[in-house]
Amino acid sequence: MSMLQFIAPDGDRMVRRDLRRPLLFYGIVTTVVGVCVGILLGRFAFCPAEDPPTKVAKNGTFLPGIPDSIIKDGDPGITARLMNEISNRNIEEFLKHITSKPHVAGSENSLDLAKWTQAKWKEWGFDDVKLTPYDVLLSFPDANNPNVVRVLDDVGGVVYESPLREANLTGEDDPTALPPYNAYSPAGLIQGDMVYVNYGRVEDYNWLKNHTNINVTGKIVIAKYGRIFRGSLVEIAADHGATGVIIYSDPKDYTQSDTGVYPDSLFLPPSGAQRGTIYEDYGDPLTPGYPATKSAYRYSEDSPNVKLPRIPAHPIGYGIAEKILAEMGGQEVPPDWRGGINITYRLGPELRSTGWKIQINISTTNVIKTVHNVIGTIKGAIEPDRYVLIGNHRDAWVYGATDPGSGTAVMMEVARVMGNMAKAGIWRPRRSVLFCSWAAEEYALIGSNEWAEEYRKVLRERAVAYINLDTVVTGNYSLRAGATPLMYRAVYEAAKKVPNPNHTDTDHPTLYDNWLLKMEWADEDGNNLNIPRIGSLGSGSDYATLVQLTGIASVDLGYKMDNSKGRVKFFALYHTIYETFYAVKHFIDPNFECHRAISRLSAELIRSLADSLIIPFNVSDYSWALNKYWRTLDTEHGAKLRDNLDNYDELKDAISNFTRESQRFKERLSSLNKFDPLATRAVNDQLLLLEKAFLDDEGLPGRPTRKHLIVAESSKNAYAGSSFPGLVDLLFEIATDPDVDARWTRVKQHFSVLLFTIQSAASTLSDVTRFMPVIE
Repeated sequence: MSMLQFIAPDGDRMVRRDLRRPLLFYGIVTTVVGVCVGILLGRFAFCPAEDPPTKVAKNGTFLPGIPDSIIKDGDPGITARLMNEISNRNIEEFLKHITSKPHVAGSENSLDLAKWTQAKWKEWGFDDVKLTPYDVLLSFPDANNPNVVRVLDDVGGVVYESPLREANLTGEDDPTALPPYNAYSPAGLIQGDMVYVNYGRVEDYNWLKNHTNINVTGKIVIAKYGRIFRGSLVEIAADHGATGVIIYSDPKDYTQSDTGVYPDSLFLPPSGAQRGTIYEDYGDPLTPGYPATKSAYRYSEDSPNVKLPRIPAHPIGYGIAEKILAEMGGQEVPPDWRGGINITYRLGPELRSTGWKIQINISTTNVIKTVHNVIGTIKGAIEPDRYVLIGNHRDAWVYGATDPGSGTAVMMEVARVMGNMAKAGIWRPRRSVLFCSWAAEEYALIGSNEWAEEYRKVLRERAVAYINLDTVVTGNYSLRAGATPLMYRAVYEAAKKVPNPNHTDTDHPTLYDNWLLKMEWADEDGNNLNIPRIGSLGSGSDYATLVQLTGIASVDLGYKMDNSKGRVKFFALYHTIYETFYAVKHFIDPNFECHRAISRLSAELIRSLADSLIIPFNVSDYSWALNKYWRTLDTEHGAKLRDNLDNYDELKDAISNFTRESQRFKERLSSLNKFDPLATRAVNDQLLLLEKAFLDDEGLPGRPTRKHLIVAESSKNAYAGSSFPGLVDLLFEIATDPDVDARWTRVKQHFSVLLFTIQSAASTLSDVTRFMPVIE
């Protein structure tokens, strides 16, 4: 049979049924099911999953699969919690611990403090804490052959010899504290005539040249601390042929006539001597340009690549200075060179007694030691590859209650509060926050420099900003700040959220209000600008290495004394054995309210920089600053620049173009779709790149480690900031240069680099696909 048949009973007769129809039905069903299974298998096994239901932003933009956290701004409610959690009593206890022992770089005490810092940060819930070691050249006095200054009679007998240590005025000084010395001073026994050179500036030597017949070549010079960096002072003396330098703290600059001295006040006693380095460069002297790791190549100390000081130097107090200056002969100094010692100040070079001489015996030696930074990280929740840094150095010449202890205590309290909040799940920043405890800053900004050299490629790509907290409380008068221009607005806004530490001043409730009252910024014509003054960044602390090597937008914060009244312009006990916890507690900030204000300001600034959806940089502040710098340059040097540079006006044009681009950037930013994470990331990358665009890999003329062409210290005073520093360096006393034509050639070369750099920086603010100018 050609088909199946089924015979079934049906009453009395049999019925034959056809089976073709049911089979056809079953076949169709099987086929449909197979096709459906195939489609499903193909869809889920071999094809990517469809996006989940899309979110529609208020402006109608579709954003598939974007979690809310990526497009959310920081929680402003965290500010109040930070303010409330920060404790002045904790800061006080931290400072008491930090200053309990001397902790010069390279010592066991300094390493113990590094390990204590590491342990605390781990305890407070940091995600990562590392010690980063570097083997660097440090400098120490010889305990068996101490540094001294002597007065010798005509047959070489010792008439006077300086004490080896500062007087123990409280009976509590640690005998392990190093005596006063200038780090990296070459050793030597120098004797001869001595010349008084006021503050040892270039203009002081020019006055001697123009008004006397005194030549300092082959002679010892004695100079007052105060107006320029001590390393610059020694370098200038060497340039003029001096054989050695004595630097002293004059009572006119470090005491008040109507007050006592330490331990009865915060003013300098006669035995107080200011220690400090006289090395003028950054970082480990033997590994310039590269980190001092174990595998690093090291130059010898006498290599031309190593720029150690050339002549011996030694610091003394005004008690010792009085004994020496009283023996000087020669004509009287001009009135504005006189100090506060009760003697007749004379220029020298001869002493009053015929044949008498001054002798300096320096036995300081250099030695390679291992130093350790401590780097702690609170990992960012959304952009962990973007870093906000806060830091201070840990080493001190002795106890270091203000420098650096006040800043370290403040930073530790910020670390405690932020670490515990992250640990408890209360808050985690959008971007990563790095806490940095630097080593060996006092010698040459060594710890921060070596770290920046080692990780410069990472930092140039990822670092957002740096907050520096060195010497943060030296008085209780007003906030002070120095910053690169991108940081201005962020600092102002953060200060508006911090309570005024002077609780009795109800008319000025915030830190910002008090700052504006006491430190209002004025323009070149003396017109008030209705904003607090922010200074430029020179050198003298760790921000310098991070700005110059990596181009990180930076701010240096502190609370200052009122130097508008009286003659003392800076903390008088600085770098002496008397810079103690006792001095801070009794004379500067008894309740640690100013310390707490800086801690709160730092915490809020970190929160703003690390948490804001758009990094809170105002690019217009940079254009304002560039215009300000140009006006200063034009006032001081414009005439000679116009006479010698055909294209001098192009500098103003470049700045005007930068101003236009910054305004266009702000206009695009105002209409930015903040619900689009790619758009916000692109804008933040532009903001991140701007400060770094002012770096030049070749560095400033004659100073290759200073790479920021807009912000750097003066070559004649490392403490002072200078705008267009390379240009100003080259123009300094250009008319008296014997090879003036060659100098002007260098000016023209650097001027062209400066124009290019400003134009290049402007292009970073342009529309990301239209960064090239249209050339007709």
